[in-house]
Amino acid sequence: MLAWSGSLRAVSMPVRIREFVVDRSHVMVWDNRGPVRCWSGDAMAEGEIRFDDGASYEDMMGVWSRLAGEVFIDWLKPPAGLKWIDIGCGNGAATAMIVELCAPSEIQGIDPSEGQLAYARSRLAGSVATFRQGEGAVLPFPNGSFDMAVMALVIFFLPDPAKGVAEMARVVRPGGTIATYGWDLKGGGFTLEPIHAELRKIGISPRMPPSPDAASIDVLRRLWTDAGIEHVETREIVVQRTFDDFENFWASSLKAPGLSGYFSSLAPDAVQELKRRVQTGLPSDAAGRVTCTARANAVKGRKPQ
Repeated sequence: MLAWSGSLRAVSMPVRIREFVVDRSHVMVWDNRGPVRCWSGDAMAEGEIRFDDGASYEDMMGVWSRLAGEVFIDWLKPPAGLKWIDIGCGNGAATAMIVELCAPSEIQGIDPSEGQLAYARSRLAGSVATFRQGEGAVLPFPNGSFDMAVMALVIFFLPDPAKGVAEMARVVRPGGTIATYGWDLKGGGFTLEPIHAELRKIGISPRMPPSPDAASIDVLRRLWTDAGIEHVETREIVVQRTFDDFENFWASSLKAPGLSGYFSSLAPDAVQELKRRVQTGLPSDAAGRVTCTARANAVKGRKPQ
């Protein structure tokens, strides 16, 4: 373990360290395998995970969102003609599915990123969907405004998930549905787990959102029950995505906020070694295609009458 005082953070490397140099912005480490450069400033240690580019999000996460979202919506089995709110709508991937599959009379999409909202407005122009900037913890709507409140792949981004769930319940009418699904981050279900696993092996802890436990089955059930929501049900959602080849998987994954920062902190040889290890763990079929599996947890319930 190497540790420094001041603005530098502790850096742990599971290899024999031979020499290191420290300056104001980074630590340069030489180990028994070669040179490794590890950032230690606040940008890596404490940076906020934000999705601001709708097009990049669509390639990296939009496909995954639709795969899991189709299972989620089928599980909800909502009737047509309801008023919906999609909290943390991002670039509108889940909103578009709701419009297509559920025939809502109205759907409001809320997200803090104007970049994402611009993409959502473009993809759903002329539909019943309306988008506005806002935070999940303080929704800009009166009590009982909607029949359905959903949150797709967002619950773990809330610093206070209980407050977010309370807001969802507040804006839903009595008897309305409150539901969410999120990647099982702590259980290894995230879409980038093949890369995250290899990062952990070299002593780099992948950046997590504020509440990584919030999408576990037990926590979701407790959040819904503590909010006074009734008829609470949970389920696991397992989906697979096939990429044309490993390079397609790798390029798509690098669009995730934060990953490029980790890779820019490593020497080119270290990045190539990391990439090789990830590829070894993702065997391809005869056509070179790579199939990845992800797992999310979902919860639904009704507001008391």
